[in-house]
Amino acid sequence: MTLAGHATTEGTTTYRERFRDSAAEGHFRFEQNLWLSSVGVGTYLGDPDEETDNAYTEAITRAVELGVNVIDTAANYRFQRSERSVGEALRNLKAAGFGREELVVCTKGGYLPFDTHPPAGQSGVRAYVEETFVKPGVIQLSDIAAGSHCMTPRYLAHQVAQSLRNMGLGTVDVYYVHNPETQLQVVAQDEFYTRLRDAFEQLERERAEGRLRFYGVATWNGFRAQQGQRGYHSLERIWQTAREAGGDNHGFRFVQLPFNLAMPEALVAENHTHEGAQVSLLEAAKALGVTVVASASIKQGQVARGLPERIRGPLGSLATDAQTAIQFTRSTPGVTTALVGMSSRAHVEENLQLARVPPASAEDYGRLFTGSRQ
Repeated sequence: MTLAGHATTEGTTTYRERFRDSAAEGHFRFEQNLWLSSVGVGTYLGDPDEETDNAYTEAITRAVELGVNVIDTAANYRFQRSERSVGEALRNLKAAGFGREELVVCTKGGYLPFDTHPPAGQSGVRAYVEETFVKPGVIQLSDIAAGSHCMTPRYLAHQVAQSLRNMGLGTVDVYYVHNPETQLQVVAQDEFYTRLRDAFEQLERERAEGRLRFYGVATWNGFRAQQGQRGYHSLERIWQTAREAGGDNHGFRFVQLPFNLAMPEALVAENHTHEGAQVSLLEAAKALGVTVVASASIKQGQVARGLPERIRGPLGSLATDAQTAIQFTRSTPGVTTALVGMSSRAHVEENLQLARVPPASAEDYGRLFTGSRQ
């Protein structure tokens, strides 16, 4: 069964209204004519087994029931199994009365994903790549960068179709090119932007055919690196590349990058340029009308324990350090949604207590930086 439709203004408004009496002011944010929850559910970690598949399906379903309508995954997460868990959750949610139009479903492509489990040994990997991608004409071996990454138009067309099948969808709301900085391990900046423009032109074709609504880039280091470093991405230049590919009404409207208490570069590093001024990533995104989604909000649990009172206090002295870390990310001006990997119903119910807690005020948030350089 394929779920038709995509997130809409009306649908996400309906979703927000479900929580009119329970969600705190500021939990939902209006971006790109959609209401997005300030916390989203991620699906990166976990073993490639049926138990984890089922746990993710249950966790995603429960998260939507508690006020999360942003669901994030990727083709290579757990060898395509995370996308399939998302699909199962979406079918459960439809049966429970949640419309497709209420939910913002995001996925990514760029890495060569195995299917269900990794092949055995290097010979198995090569055979898989040959049989799955090379012989059918999806890619040539020379298209692969750094042994694992590809973003040619034909490959992205294949990956969009695969993700839609995995999730049982007609349309994905946000499709990210996944860690494109991987390409910069083997090509220079000018060649990188040529390849990115080709990728964006394909994603514009996918938009025109109704298979995706928006696109973007999801990076790990690209937006956090310093100008001049090999893996650096300029948001302004990427935006200009999207305009070359799709004109003024292009679909490049989202970026995703790590942002948490230990990785605050998007806020504090003035490593981007906008109209000649040095600005932070968050400032550049705001000026360009790009929605910022934060990944790694609790850094795989590393900033979810042992937080000092000088951090806990301004963020509301919440019940757990995990909630405090998420509160920091979603309270940061310019961050729309803080993604949290949640494959446990218990973690969902703990973390989603934040749906009933307002984000930290600007005054309280500012106290985190009192006495420090902003």
